This record gives sequence, C-alpha cells and structure tokens, in this order.
Amino acid sequence: MALTVRTLTAADLPRFQRMVDSAFQSDTVDAERWRRLFEPERHHAVFDGEELVGGGGIQSREVTVPGAGPVPVAAVTAVGVKPGHRRRGVLTRVMTAQLHGLHEEGREAVAALWASEAGIYGRFGYGLAAEFTRLSVPRGAAFRADVRTGDARVREVERDEAMPALKALYEELRPGRTGWLSRVDANWEHQLADEERDRGGLTAYRYVLHPDGYAVYRVKGDWQERGPRNEVHVREIAARTTEAYASLYRYLLDLDMVGELKFYTASDDPVTHLLADPRSALRGRSDSLWVRLVDVDRALAARRYSSDVDVVLEVEDDFCPWNAGRVRFTVKSGKATLERVTDEPDVRLTAQALGAAYLGGTRLATLARAQQVHEVVPGAVTALSHAFLGDHEPHCPEVF
Repeated sequence: MALTVRTLTAADLPRFQRMVDSAFQSDTVDAERWRRLFEPERHHAVFDGEELVGGGGIQSREVTVPGAGPVPVAAVTAVGVKPGHRRRGVLTRVMTAQLHGLHEEGREAVAALWASEAGIYGRFGYGLAAEFTRLSVPRGAAFRADVRTGDARVREVERDEAMPALKALYEELRPGRTGWLSRVDANWEHQLADEERDRGGLTAYRYVLHPDGYAVYRVKGDWQERGPRNEVHVREIAARTTEAYASLYRYLLDLDMVGELKFYTASDDPVTHLLADPRSALRGRSDSLWVRLVDVDRALAARRYSSDVDVVLEVEDDFCPWNAGRVRFTVKSGKATLERVTDEPDVRLTAQALGAAYLGGTRLATLARAQQVHEVVPGAVTALSHAFLGDHEPHCPEVF
C-alpha cells in the first residue's frame, strides 16, 4: 500500500505517542505532560493505509546564536519509525515534509535536534554544532588558592520557592548563552519532571539558591562498607557572576556523604580551571545539538561574526535545493550580508558543514580536514573559519 504523509490533529496524539514508544522501545509515562508541549499542526506523520508508522514534530522555540541573542528555531522532536516499517523511506518523507514545510512557512530559518543515533541526520543536512562534557569530580576537590567564592549564603530550598528564581535568572542569562533555548512553563515542567517514575532510582530534585545563581541536583545512593559514596547528579548550574558559579560548585563538592559529583555540562565549563588539580576532573565529550540551516541566506544573516570576511561560497544542498548555489558572504563589523552571485567560488561546502559551524563551536577549518569543506582560494577557509567562531562553546542544557 502507498505511504501517505499529513499533519496531525489533537486527536492523533495517542496513536502518535504509541508510534514513538514503539520506535524508542519506551513507555509514555505522562500523556498530559506531553500534550502541553504538543503542537499538532507542526507534527507530520506517515501512514501505511490507516496505520501511523512514523513521524516527527517541531516545538516552536528560540535558540541563542552568537552575538545576536535569541532567534526562532524549529526544535525537532519525537522523530521515529515503527519497527517493521524501517528502510522504506519513511524517515525521508518526514524530513522532507518538515524542512520543505519550514521553508514554505518562512517562520524559522534554523532547525535543531538531539539525535538518538549520530549517523542518522547528516544526510538531511544536519551538522554537529554543539557537544557536552560528561564531568566527574571527586567530593572535596580543592580549588586554587586564589579562587573567590564570595560571602553570599547558599541555601537549599523547596521547589515552590526555587522555581520563580530559576525562571527569572534563566530568562536573564539566556540571551547571552549560545545554544540555550526559550522555555515556557510546559518546558520547565518537562525538564524538571519529578514524579517517582522520572527519577531513575535517584532522589527527588534538590534546589540550591545563591543571590546570583542556582543549582538543581539529585542524589544516587551508594553506601559501601567503608561508608557512603553517594553520587551528586547535577541537572543545571547557572550564575550571573564567576564568584556565584564557583560558590555553587563549592557547595555541591562539599556535600557530606558524597563520593563524586557528576554533570552533563558545557564543553568549556570553567570548573576544570577552578580546581587545584585539573586532572581530578574526568571528562568525556559527546554530541548534543545538531543544526540544520533551513534557509541559508536568512540563517547566516541572523547571527554575528568575530571578524570581517568577504568570500564567495558554493553551497551544496541536494535535500533543500533552494539553498544550493553561489553566494557572496560579506561580514563588516560583525554583521553579514549575502548576495546570490555567479562569481567563481572561494570555498565549496555542504549545508551540513554550515549547520555544524553555525553556533560557533565547530571550526570550518576542522571540517575542511574532514573533507566537508573545500578551499579553492588559499587562505579563504582560515578567514571564514575565524569569522564563525563564538566567544564560548555552544551548549544546550536540555534534551527536547
């Protein structure tokens, strides 16, 4: 039977959830929580006759980009195909409907997602734009002698007292934190869901407030013959000052009955450089945000750049052909202008490479070594790569 694609209605949510559960080998634990995030008109599903066999959705969010603050982003989520229906073109139909629909709507020039498997989305033009660090630090790890933590009191408080402070500080900091997403109440409820089934064997969330920051963590119990070696699993740390950031870390590292602190944090988290012994912090990196430029010209003009540059790019994009072709990319005083041209290119590159470099964390010079970027005029890649760099590593502190 021929496969068909259509957008969903609110009534389709239960069977869409069943498809996602089947694809991810999971069980939906709170349908109402998902419904509050569900935008049916932004979800596409593939049907084999009357059976819903695959699909994917979009959350209407904002993402902070280098130098320009928040811009609209299509936060792609809940993409899956039921077992038994894979390798029949279902995912390609979903991605085509999403990306072509975004282009036609003209709302977001950028899409982003977390990939369940890292090999899936490159063929649809998504590039690896941000990573996170799996951090492990032993309890009591000493800071350098000159680290300032200030005299402000750090308090553990109940969730009801903490949430207004968390939301206010997050909104204050978000415009300057590349990779951070906008959050409405439903996003906060989802990210800090704290029913027993959400905890994975850990405690309920603990909330820590500083006048200039906050931290959220759980504890994984581990009582050994020689005493407790509990693990502190940090969910978020945010602070408006370096002293507050150090103070919050100091508080968590000094908790009693703990063996180790664990945190999925930004790749340039400064804690390693706060420590007297940086080697005591074990680190491992993995991919987080994958970014797709839906409309290259609009997306590139939306962010700011680190240096002036004037190059002609030849963009390859078979999946979104409106992006393909040659464009003169000119940056002056951080602002980019783009003009479609027929001039000979200085650099040839894929839409995937542009997506990877978009948040300023992945160097185009690195992608040139990976054969995703090809230099025609000597020196052009170096100049372009430097222009794309951000002031710090992009980081998305939530999975969506």
